[in-house]
Amino acid sequence: MKVLAVETATSWQSVALLDDTTVLARQDQEAAGTHGAVLLPAIERVLAEAGLTLAQLDGLACSIGPGSFTGLRVGAATLLGLRAATDLPLALVSTLEAMAWNLKGHEFSLCPILTSRKGELYWAVFQWRNEDPLQRIIPEQVGPPQACAQSLTGAILMFGEGWIAMESEIRAALSPTVTVTTVPADLSKPSAVSVGLAGIERLRRGEIAGEEVAPVYVQRAEAEVKYEQSGRLSPVARRQARVALKTTARAARQRPPARKSHG
Repeated sequence: MKVLAVETATSWQSVALLDDTTVLARQDQEAAGTHGAVLLPAIERVLAEAGLTLAQLDGLACSIGPGSFTGLRVGAATLLGLRAATDLPLALVSTLEAMAWNLKGHEFSLCPILTSRKGELYWAVFQWRNEDPLQRIIPEQVGPPQACAQSLTGAILMFGEGWIAMESEIRAALSPTVTVTTVPADLSKPSAVSVGLAGIERLRRGEIAGEEVAPVYVQRAEAEVKYEQSGRLSPVARRQARVALKTTARAARQRPPARKSHG
């Protein structure tokens, strides 16, 4: 199965062409704030390198978050456009799940971590069990590094830009019973190859994206909920309140003035 895969959830953009587990071509580059300008040229380069056209592919795969809203929007919009032009099936893959594919077959639990906003992190926990499909032990979460650390148990492999950025804060909050292992930096980055491998499995199971495509909405960590229940607003809740306030104000400004009645 030949698949074009795209990863744009972070500043590290990755594009790859796979034929089952064989990588035919790939392009990886730093693209902070420039996904809209560099993604299509990267797709054109990998197609040219592999000597293929879109018409010769069997499917598309796209990272769908969590991550940068702008990057995710560019990636999804681009592949939706290619889907419309080619009628190829599209598979959507969680960014954190795809990162776990970087370490397929590893014996420890895997905790990929990405940075969110203002000192917060996205994370989840996965595990490979023999030849079984990848297991999601803890679903995608968002919160401060302390909440991430408190959700972990046992032997765990931690990696990703969030781990690199906030390792000291996470380690300080870990239980003494948690054993941490790390991996080389090249295995820590989101990869279109991993998006493609996970996407191929989805396409074979018939898990094809419908008409409506939206980024992953992350479940708040239990520690965040408890913090809010204590009478204080968590960082996530404060951010959500600010967004809601801005949205309401914008809608009020755009609302047309009421017509005067002439009675």
